[in-house]
Amino acid sequence: MIKGKLNFSRKIILLLAGSVALSFLFSFVFFHFLYKDLYLNTVRESVEYQGERTAAHYHYGELTDDIIEKIQWYNVVSEYEVIVVDEMDELNLSFPYKIGNESLVTDEDRDVLLSGKSLMKEGFVEDLQREVIGAIYPINDGSEVIGYIYIYVPLAGLSQVFGTSIPVLFLIGTLFFLLLIYVINRIRKSLFKPLVSIQQLSREVSKGNYKNRLSIDQMDEIGQMSAAFNEMSEALEHQEERKKEFLSNVVHELRTPLTYINGYTEVLKNKLYKTPAEEKQYLETIEREVDRLKKLLSDLIELNHLQDDVYHFEYEPIALGQLLHDTVDLFRILSVQKNISFDMDIDEELIIYNDAKRIQQIFYNLIDNAVKYSHKESVIYVSLNSDGSQVAFKVANTGLTISPEDLDRIGERFFRTDKARNRGTGGTGLGLSIVKEIIRIQNGTFSINSTESGQIKAIVELPLNEDRLKGEGENSE
Repeated sequence: MIKGKLNFSRKIILLLAGSVALSFLFSFVFFHFLYKDLYLNTVRESVEYQGERTAAHYHYGELTDDIIEKIQWYNVVSEYEVIVVDEMDELNLSFPYKIGNESLVTDEDRDVLLSGKSLMKEGFVEDLQREVIGAIYPINDGSEVIGYIYIYVPLAGLSQVFGTSIPVLFLIGTLFFLLLIYVINRIRKSLFKPLVSIQQLSREVSKGNYKNRLSIDQMDEIGQMSAAFNEMSEALEHQEERKKEFLSNVVHELRTPLTYINGYTEVLKNKLYKTPAEEKQYLETIEREVDRLKKLLSDLIELNHLQDDVYHFEYEPIALGQLLHDTVDLFRILSVQKNISFDMDIDEELIIYNDAKRIQQIFYNLIDNAVKYSHKESVIYVSLNSDGSQVAFKVANTGLTISPEDLDRIGERFFRTDKARNRGTGGTGLGLSIVKEIIRIQNGTFSINSTESGQIKAIVELPLNEDRLKGEGENSE
């Protein structure tokens, strides 16, 4: 339940709060380490050193009043508290406080001290309200213990040890956290403001509104993501426009022949014709429109197969020059009607390893467009040559100028530069789309350009596939 309620902004705030809490915890642990492991150990070592040094001065001698006086003077000038006694029982009298819950010298401690060994004593003294670290050192004259020295230090508290440092550290820590909060808040705003904008825009996009764009103030990772999102929105907008245009084109291409078929069918059904010749004309029109629909559907299916890369190519050696001549001959009647002539530059010896049907589709569609859209009494230039690695097929004609916007769209489904869609030019508007897909599959290139004077040139370049051709020749041998 909590996981679902936490948005990204709250997670960042929780991260900040957690960082501050961990920092305080680390500071506490660090100070505790300094106090316990460094300060206390230093005091222990110092007590041991001073105790052993003091006791060492009085070995093999008597514990005279003069010695005791010197020790007491040392007690005044040093930070240590020093007690010197002749008898062990005097230790508890000189230091009447309980260390922890025990007297300074217990029964167990007596045996240790009588053996001549020193003894560390530390714990909390309630009367002093301090921790105390001390050590008892026996003083002997070489044969027996003649006295005892108890040296101890009341420990300062944590606040006393770091009394001067804590305010400075607290001030520095406060300034650091304020700066950290400021920086993270700036980062949070710069991070979440564009993210909220992206979220809002994504909702608009999900509703089909692709017109809005994100404003980009900086090109960091978020800015780059916003730019990518704008590009995606723009692409979706163009795709939506193309989809609407495509559907409009499909409706248009289907509506016209269906209208003819429906109208002439009504005429035939109600016998509204006057002569058998008129009846035959209506039937031929219906047949022609049905063929047009069949070709439209066939082209659509073929184009989809090509775009999905599921079409199978039948590769074989092709005499490319002869195939081009045969294709041009298909347009002789139409070219004679428009008084159009062909000027051809063809490499007759050129052989390519490819699919003859698909190559002829390329030839046919480009020459068909050139013949349909050329002015009467003009010349169509056709060339076919090779540079050794690829084949170049070019068709140039003189017709209406094609605008740069239309040049970029040539090859789209149903797109025609003839906006009126004159039925006299025929076709389905899919021919060049199929040509471009065939060229794409074969790793070729297709380009078309137009001048202001109406000179239009289409260029197709395909790989020669010499390796396949050599392999085919070796197999035939």
